[in-house]
Amino acid sequence: MTIVRPGISNSMASFRRLFGILLLGSLPVTLFAQAGKPKEIVDKQVASLNRQGKAALKRGDLGTAGVYFEKVVRLSPRSAEAHNTLGWVLLSQNQPDAAISHFRRALELRPNFAQAHTNLASTLVQKGDIDAALGEGREAVRLAPRDAEAHRTLGRVLSFREDLEGASQELKRAVELEPQRADLHDELGSVLAQRSSLDEAAGEFSQALRLQPESAQAHLHLGVVRLQQKLFEDAVHHLREAVRSAPNVGQSHYYLSQALEQQGKRDDAIRELQACVKLQPDFAPAHTQLGLLLQRAGDADGAVTAYRRAVQLQPDNPDTHNNLGLALIQIGDATDSIPEFEAALRLRPEDTGYRGNLGTAYVQKADFDAAITQFQAALKIAPEDATLHYNLGLAFKLKDKLSEAIAELQRAAGLDPTQADIHYTLGVTFWQQGEFAKSEDELRAAIHAKPDYAEAHYTLGTVLKQEGKLQESVAALREAIRLQHDFAGAHTTLAAVLRQLGDPAGAATESRLG
Repeated sequence: MTIVRPGISNSMASFRRLFGILLLGSLPVTLFAQAGKPKEIVDKQVASLNRQGKAALKRGDLGTAGVYFEKVVRLSPRSAEAHNTLGWVLLSQNQPDAAISHFRRALELRPNFAQAHTNLASTLVQKGDIDAALGEGREAVRLAPRDAEAHRTLGRVLSFREDLEGASQELKRAVELEPQRADLHDELGSVLAQRSSLDEAAGEFSQALRLQPESAQAHLHLGVVRLQQKLFEDAVHHLREAVRSAPNVGQSHYYLSQALEQQGKRDDAIRELQACVKLQPDFAPAHTQLGLLLQRAGDADGAVTAYRRAVQLQPDNPDTHNNLGLALIQIGDATDSIPEFEAALRLRPEDTGYRGNLGTAYVQKADFDAAITQFQAALKIAPEDATLHYNLGLAFKLKDKLSEAIAELQRAAGLDPTQADIHYTLGVTFWQQGEFAKSEDELRAAIHAKPDYAEAHYTLGTVLKQEGKLQESVAALREAIRLQHDFAGAHTTLAAVLRQLGDPAGAATESRLG
């Protein structure tokens, strides 16, 4: 499950912790007067710069805040607090390397500075240096065992090391220390969800929402958990709330689309996916899912567009090439589908599904020899695959190699007797060879596997007519018409059978309908 991890720059809790002293007054640091300036003047300058930095932060103007805090560092270069504060601002501006240098300087000046260890741990995680981050996180907890933020940061580091049990223990301790912080409950819920402890996770997300009812992130996370629990109505409710509270978060639209699709609301799901890809045009899974739903909705051209974008974003994902190839076949573009299946096979050569799809593309192009080659190659890897035997049989049939076709179709039917199309194609092939009794048996088997198979009822009626079983033919043809009222061929054939039975009025009626 994708869990959105709140970034440090977006965490008001981190803001409060790092700047709590500043918000109460001037930074209580040991200052050293610059050459030629009395200490009192430097103190006043630092206090003024801190006030201006605070004001910029309240406005969300990190750039201006950074300028002021850089001046504070120049005025008091041996202030660990000043370096720590500037490091936090730089990290919030996505300048982790510069931030690290200031956090390290703060720790040189004050080795037991727990906040600086915590911030350095978070920054090292962002840089991917998890081992070093773990050391800093553990030191922060050792120095400040009752500091919720230190436990939270260590929990994050452990989660990146895939030590989810350790991460949950640290986050539980953070929650115990500050139980009124919604963000801590949300983050604990995220780790519990990754451990598949869905009920516990839901409890934490629910508590986060009791503390902060408008939390879009908690609604998103609880909605995803409810989706996994197949509680679709509840999932839709929370995901809609997430979208309402933060409409520009693409993942909320993405998961809402999944919940809506589970409710059978395909059009609504498509709209949410379209919103998602507009917000996150580089989010490949959303393009893939959009293509799938558009295919199901009959918009094959739209599906091709979505899958093409997915291929651009994930050129090394064989499934994306396969999906695009199938959509191209759906719009009748077998020529362009072939390179996509070939690309999928280069990435995953032993995948018989991809090779079978390549064979199907050659069938659509009427290149039956190439199709036969692909199906036979796939069967060397998966000799018990009924669908591959069926497709090979169909290719032989289309090449008028009926004996080879029958052998493959019979093999397919033996492997999977529940596939109606196998029996139907076998029945048609026997009929073409004049083996009416065998054809009748296979067509009845197709109907048994799929009772609403109108084409099979029609073909059975035609075979029965040729066998002289006129009453049975009438019954089969009437069933085909019942299933598909506008089945012109069935009406025409039924008219012919009724004439043979001496029912000219009935025949005339069916002729008009045909």
